[in-house]
Amino acid sequence: MLNNKPTIELVLGGARSGKSSYAEKQAKASGKPVIYIATSEVRDEEMAERVRKHQAQRPDEWLVIEELLALPQVLQELSKPDNCILVDCLTLWLSNCLFGESKIGWKEYKASLLSTLELLPGQVIFVSNEVGSGIVPMGEVSRKFVDEAGWLHQAIAARVNKVTLVVAGLPLSLKYETQG
Repeated sequence: MLNNKPTIELVLGGARSGKSSYAEKQAKASGKPVIYIATSEVRDEEMAERVRKHQAQRPDEWLVIEELLALPQVLQELSKPDNCILVDCLTLWLSNCLFGESKIGWKEYKASLLSTLELLPGQVIFVSNEVGSGIVPMGEVSRKFVDEAGWLHQAIAARVNKVTLVVAGLPLSLKYETQG
């Protein structure tokens, strides 16, 4: 539980659910300087186009940091009581950690992120894809990804004070604990 801590929110939703737009509105509404942490790696033209669309809808004054793996460290370095960090998205970060070329294993990355949540003095909004609502994937790698995403979401949701599910552009509050 994060009592007496700034709001840390997990925003979940499927592809094209409106989760990123919702999270960006929340960040703007904070009235604080926003730091946008992008976790995507552009490997093809389709992904480049997705990135361009996201860039076009973000305010120019937002500081954008691209971080593929060291998310916990970057959060600790940048989080301040008077700012808002928007991380988009955790499932891309999970992909980078699981399938990238790193000497650190996923369990270590996950443990580091979860322990970091308790240390962050500023507002943080995590965006992530809810991938576990469909059928069980046929391939072993796909099943591992869906399992790890689900376990990551559960672990984060247990530690943060706000969880929102976005479906068809509509936010549904799953958890909201007031500070105090």
